Amino acid sequence: MLVTLSGLPGSGTTTAARAVSADLGVEWVNGGALWRAMAAERGMDVAEFSRYAETHPDVDVELDQRLSDRARAGQCLLESRLAGWLATRAGTPGVRVWVTCDEELRARRVARREGVPVEVALAQNKAREASEGTRYHRLYGIDLDDLSIYDLVLDSGELTPEALAGAVGDAARARFGDGRPPW
Repeated sequence: MLVTLSGLPGSGTTTAARAVSADLGVEWVNGGALWRAMAAERGMDVAEFSRYAETHPDVDVELDQRLSDRARAGQCLLESRLAGWLATRAGTPGVRVWVTCDEELRARRVARREGVPVEVALAQNKAREASEGTRYHRLYGIDLDDLSIYDLVLDSGELTPEALAGAVGDAARARFGDGRPPW
């Protein structure tokens, strides 16, 4: 079983991932946490690290290779901006989910999480999204606005976290059963 959860900063993927992985009994692989850890290792905040990655493509390639390798192993929920794309390109069967949300609500969520004013979070989100969009297109030819690869596109501004997680869990069970090996 492989479930991918992707979305822009503050869209609610982490909240959903926590609930879905517990519900399905699979490991949660958090690409965002790995990205933040890589930034901290270099003494940078996420926005600075994104700008750094623009001129150091090895950063994205390293992260994406780790995530792709883990996706191929299966039995996990992979949460990252490119998780669905990575699984699709690797030909890995899975349920691919994109979580969308209004940019103002996403900024409020990021501001609360990071302890910054909403205006700062909104500006950081926009800068990060522009940086990632440029990098992903240059490195892989991926357009994050192309949602055609996803099995589900869910709006976390319209659904409660429980309803969103329930929809993802239901889709995974419909595709994989309980997902556990028969032995």
